[in-house]
Amino acid sequence: MPRFISPEAVERIVTSCHDATSTGIRDRAIILLLARLGLRAGDVCQLKLSDIDWANALLRVDGKSRRAAQLPLPQDAGDALLAYIEQARPVVPEDRVFLRSHAPFRPLASSAEIARIVAKARDRAGVKGGPSGAHVFRHSLATAMVRTGSSLESIGALLRHQSPATTAIYAKVDVVMLARVAQPWPGDA
Repeated sequence: MPRFISPEAVERIVTSCHDATSTGIRDRAIILLLARLGLRAGDVCQLKLSDIDWANALLRVDGKSRRAAQLPLPQDAGDALLAYIEQARPVVPEDRVFLRSHAPFRPLASSAEIARIVAKARDRAGVKGGPSGAHVFRHSLATAMVRTGSSLESIGALLRHQSPATTAIYAKVDVVMLARVAQPWPGDA
């Protein structure tokens, strides 16, 4: 079973990133990309300024298989990304979007740095228990999509799954829907 957190917990984590500091602005953009697009931590680390198509609201992501995909950039994630680039991102000759917030301003080096950002935001938001790490947003997005009636095909497309079997695990999370289609057990008579 995929491990996820509620949509309310996701929103509390997003709002815990204060936009009064450059670190908070950066962290909000990172968490919104994880939460709205189901990006992997590695996708966020590798994101380049040249991957953003502002005119068409698209984000180019290579993913773990190095197959490029174009994803729609939701308004709130795009706004947070733009705020980071315009207001908080250090001006350095670096194409990678997300940089460390203290000098030397180098790109975030690994998924572990993204996981630390997520952990700090969870703590600020008071989200206790349940799964942690950046990947929880990916599972939580897919679970929320299933519960609101999205098809497994659309979820697989957003998450960039190569196999429908990979996406099929999310069918298990909608217990209410599964109860409606379950047949009675013949031994209950």
